[in-house]
Amino acid sequence: MREAVEIVARPGYSVNVVRCADDHTGWSAAEVSAGHRMVLVRRGRFRRRVRGVVADADPTAAYLAEPGDEERFAHPAGGDVCTSVEFGAWLWRRLAGDRAGPSTVYVDGALELAHRRVVASAADPDYALAEQLLALVGGAITQAAPASTPASPGRGDDRAMVARAREAIVADDPAAAGLFPLAESLGVSPYRLSRAFPRELGVSLTRYRNRVRVGRALERLEAGERELAVLAADLGFADQAHLTRTVREHTGAPPAAVRRLLAR
Repeated sequence: MREAVEIVARPGYSVNVVRCADDHTGWSAAEVSAGHRMVLVRRGRFRRRVRGVVADADPTAAYLAEPGDEERFAHPAGGDVCTSVEFGAWLWRRLAGDRAGPSTVYVDGALELAHRRVVASAADPDYALAEQLLALVGGAITQAAPASTPASPGRGDDRAMVARAREAIVADDPAAAGLFPLAESLGVSPYRLSRAFPRELGVSLTRYRNRVRVGRALERLEAGERELAVLAADLGFADQAHLTRTVREHTGAPPAAVRRLLAR
C-alpha cells in the first residue's frame, strides 16, 4: 500500500511525501515515470529496477528518474518513507542542463541535511523551500554517479558484495560490528571489501558506516533530541565529542546547529 501526500505544488515542481507499507520481496508491476523526478529516502529501504539495472534506495542512496522510465520496485525490508520531487521539463533543464539520467546519487550527510530542510521548509514554499530545493538539486546533480561503463572482470561481483555490505550496515546486522566480521559474513577478504567500497560507492567503508550513523543522528535531532551524550551512546559513538566531530564533518554543522536548522 502506498500513500502520497503533496506538501507543495508550484509551477514547475511539486514535492510529495510518500509512505509505502509494502512488504513483498518480489518485483511490482511496471510503472512508467511521468516526469523528471528525484526520490530521496528518509526512512527504510527498497529496490528499484530500470533498464535492467537493480539498485538499492535508502537514506544514503537516492535516484534521479526521467520521463518514460519503466520502473519496478521491491520491498524486502518492509515499508519506507520517501520525498519525491517532480520537475517540469523547463525547470529541470535550467537546473540540470542536458545531463543524462537516471543516475544513482550517493547521499552524504550534507545532502541528507538539505533533504530534511526541504521538508521542514514546506510552510514557506515560495522562498525558504525554493532555496533549499536549489541546494538539494545542486548537491544531487554533483554527486550523481557517472554513466555506467563496461564492467571489468569481477566488477559485477564487487557491486553485489558492496550492496550486501551496505544492507548489513543499514540493518544493524551484528556481523557489521567491524570490517573483519563483515568481510567474514560476506565470504570475502577484508582487503577486497575495503578496496571495492570506494570504487563502487565513491567513499570508504569507514566513512559510509559513519554516514549511516549520522543519518540516525539527524533523525533524532529533527525530532528534538537534546541529550547529546545519550544520543552518542545510543548510536555507538565513543562520547559526545566524537558525535559532534562526526556530525560536523558530514553535514558542516554541529548537532545543536542541526537541530535549530530542522526546527519547524
